[in-house]
Amino acid sequence: MTSGSPTADVKNADVPWDAFDPDEYIKRNYLAIQAVDRRILSRVRDHFSDHFGDGGDRVASGIDVGAGPNLYPALAMLPWCDEVTLLERSTSNITYLGGQLSGYDANWDQFWDVLREKPAYAAIGDPRARFEEAVEPVRGSLFELCEEETRWDLGTMFFVAESITTSLTEFRRGVGCFLSALKPGAPFAAAFMEHSEGYQVGSQEFPARDIDEGDVRAVLKDHAEDVKIHRMANPKQLVRTGYTGMILACGRRKG
Repeated sequence: MTSGSPTADVKNADVPWDAFDPDEYIKRNYLAIQAVDRRILSRVRDHFSDHFGDGGDRVASGIDVGAGPNLYPALAMLPWCDEVTLLERSTSNITYLGGQLSGYDANWDQFWDVLREKPAYAAIGDPRARFEEAVEPVRGSLFELCEEETRWDLGTMFFVAESITTSLTEFRRGVGCFLSALKPGAPFAAAFMEHSEGYQVGSQEFPARDIDEGDVRAVLKDHAEDVKIHRMANPKQLVRTGYTGMILACGRRKG
């Protein structure tokens, strides 16, 4: 008896990203802050605060790659950025992000409450005004960053490289493109779903590459330094089925 032919990878270019429903995604993930998001956000907050200090001097440019309808990575960069680029491929997500500029929704206040436990964030009297002033949604692909001449001072990428394809090659390339967009020495935070089987938003299925901590360490070693890996795999804190945990990597772009 012969086995069937291997299933072909689902590539990023094959996915109907404009069918992504931001309202449905937020309803499932961000209306109430999850315990695991609180842990991730606390570590990212501390990582950036340790790098830049508590002064909150706005001298940097930041980028959140594959922003989706998630504002908290951008909020985490606000104290040090006079501009934050939200790079996003889906037109529906770009529309959502643009609608948040003039005053983001109340559910994001609970995420800001976690951030403002550090002085640089607490010093921002009106985070909505700062967000509107600094943030710019830009439609584009993660992979275009490999050809981008602009370099940013800090960056985030949350649940993107492993959640846009089933291809290991594309996953590795995506992480490399993200880090190539940062200046040498720039701090970054990147989060990944561990052993994801794919995910559904509304009626639309989206692909994922099955990765683990070893894959994350391997792809970062040529591009990053001073990396700390945090694995979060409490079964009681999983936000959906089809994955085993989350992996957060905080470090600096290799100089």
